[in-house]
Amino acid sequence: MQSFRTELEDLHNPVVEKEIIDLDKKIRLFQEGKIDETKFKSLRLARGVYGQRQPGVQMVRIKLPFGKINFKQIVRIADLSDEYASKKLHFTTRQDVQIHYVSLDKTPELWVKLAEDDITLREACGNTVRNVTASPNAGIDKDEPFDISPYAQAMFEFFVRNPICQDMGRKFKIAFSSSEKDTAFTFIHDLGFIPKVKFENGQEIRGFKVMLGGGLGAQPLMAHVIEEFLPEDQMIPLTESVIRVFDRYGERNNRNKARFKYLLQKLGLEDVLKLVAEERIANKSTSFHVNTKVFSEVQLSDVKIAPSVEISDKDLYEKWIKSNVYQQKQEDFYCVYVKVLTGDMPSEQARAFANALEGYVADDIRITQNQGLLLKYVRKENLPYVFEKLSELGLATPGFDSITDITTCPGTDTCNLGISNSTEMAKVLEDVLYKEYPELIYNHELKIKISGCMNSCGQHGLAEIGFHGSSIKVAGKIVPAVQVMLGGGSLGDGLGRASERVIKVPTKRAPQVLRALLNDFGANAQEEETFKAYYDRNGKDYFYQLLKPIADQSTLTEDEFIDWGQYEDFKTEIGVGECAGVVVDLVATLLYESEEKLVWAHESFDAKSWADSIYHSYNIYIGTAKALLLSKSITSNTQAGIIKEFDANFVASGEIVLPEGYANFADLVLQINKNQPTEEFAKSYLDIATLFYSEAKKIYAPQSIL
Repeated sequence: MQSFRTELEDLHNPVVEKEIIDLDKKIRLFQEGKIDETKFKSLRLARGVYGQRQPGVQMVRIKLPFGKINFKQIVRIADLSDEYASKKLHFTTRQDVQIHYVSLDKTPELWVKLAEDDITLREACGNTVRNVTASPNAGIDKDEPFDISPYAQAMFEFFVRNPICQDMGRKFKIAFSSSEKDTAFTFIHDLGFIPKVKFENGQEIRGFKVMLGGGLGAQPLMAHVIEEFLPEDQMIPLTESVIRVFDRYGERNNRNKARFKYLLQKLGLEDVLKLVAEERIANKSTSFHVNTKVFSEVQLSDVKIAPSVEISDKDLYEKWIKSNVYQQKQEDFYCVYVKVLTGDMPSEQARAFANALEGYVADDIRITQNQGLLLKYVRKENLPYVFEKLSELGLATPGFDSITDITTCPGTDTCNLGISNSTEMAKVLEDVLYKEYPELIYNHELKIKISGCMNSCGQHGLAEIGFHGSSIKVAGKIVPAVQVMLGGGSLGDGLGRASERVIKVPTKRAPQVLRALLNDFGANAQEEETFKAYYDRNGKDYFYQLLKPIADQSTLTEDEFIDWGQYEDFKTEIGVGECAGVVVDLVATLLYESEEKLVWAHESFDAKSWADSIYHSYNIYIGTAKALLLSKSITSNTQAGIIKEFDANFVASGEIVLPEGYANFADLVLQINKNQPTEEFAKSYLDIATLFYSEAKKIYAPQSIL
């Protein structure tokens, strides 16, 4: 423990030090039975610590804003995966890195060592603003109006640790695309931004097209366009207002209806935008100017000339050049995409990758949405060297982001919600493609994506050909199956479409499905016709009839009762998912949380962070009111509902007497969106919140408040 504390002090970052000490303290209190399990789960999720399918170990998710990582950080994560985890890095579709099989006791120590290289776990999971994603080629994209990387960085910095998004009803996802090609899939995000420019009086004005309310999961919905051109300085104020509305009005009990897209369904887009407008007065700033020079420009002299090498496989090199290498908008530089099978890279391979390439490309690698890596600023004369080093490591496979580059979640390897083994199926399908359809390594229009369940972590819902794990029952036995999804994908400039469920087939027949689809498309598609257009022209029933013979259950063999990569008959073993966090329903725990927020509100006030103090005070009102309502067995599924119920059950009855001047609890609490975040308002709002909490404790006085 002494060594852990010493390393913590060496960080010289009091904010991170405090967070890690708090995590360590809460772990011990939980193990001593002094913190409720559901409360503790919520706390650790917000710190990137996620329960695995395997009992007693954790998945740790490392949050990397828009997938930006350097060689030193790759080596650090690889070393720590050797020391604390399973000696493997997993790259995710949200541009994070995950490591698995970590002991809960070791997570504070692990976080300390990650923080030494400026890596955080903060809000990588839980009911928070998740990792801000972006087009990996931002900054080098020939089609981009401007580099969105600084804007994504500013978004990350503004909302990490921000009081308005620490305990929402569910997660909130934000994406930036570099151009109208929309390679970050803004249409499936809660908020998506596409850069735009216009000219006024000869001056270039930057802004964004804004998408709101998209999402995949079991019920995919495409985002709405709410701004064709939002000035750049309004990007963060708008986002803050949207998140405030989500926090107050979003569902909190039924996790299946708790995403922002369902709030839009419930209230309607027009009413939600009115609520967003009402929140603008309470924002930290009415205009936010992003430092666009936060990242330094790379020069040719910054990249070393690599040693000359002889190409070992000229045919493979040519395929790799055509499918994985692109010229940047910066003259004399190329970018190289690295295909990583199922997003999994052994730590030994990761270290070798860093040691071989550092100095010969920019020290700015990006994790891609299809679980690969992007190397930037490669000299033309360095391409043979880069190829040879990647080839030695098994990382020079051609076909990046083509149909042969299948995206997949971990499935039943580690996930509680996984139904079937998606990673092994992806490997089998890729093998079919490379052996039987080698010409498709150049097809970047047709994508295959796989998820182990319906929740779309593998993004099957936006693929031209998607599969998600399922099961069917035949003769009293459970057979692993996949739901075949067709016709999804990006349409560009914020538009997209979800794939449609067509048919369910035994999972071992997925290769037959793939062959049937590709053979039919190859034989019957019109010249230059895309798969989406081909699907539309023929219709869903055409593909159902095409695949129906493959789904025939009367011809099942014994092998088909066993999932990919397994040796025993299939069983559905679905645990409790943690992606959405938890609902805490203990009165004493809620009051304890309010007491913590009271401390945070005073700390923020003393630091002159008026907006933060105000929102902590707001949460004191909400949390305390929820606790008192719960003591009478009254529940509500939104914060707005809590305010209404508290007026009806405590204020109207006279059990709680409000300060003079306030007719009801709603008038008191909702001052928050009627006042600017000034020192005067912050003080009065906090003073009343303090009194309110004190009165609540008198009404509900459990023998022990944690």
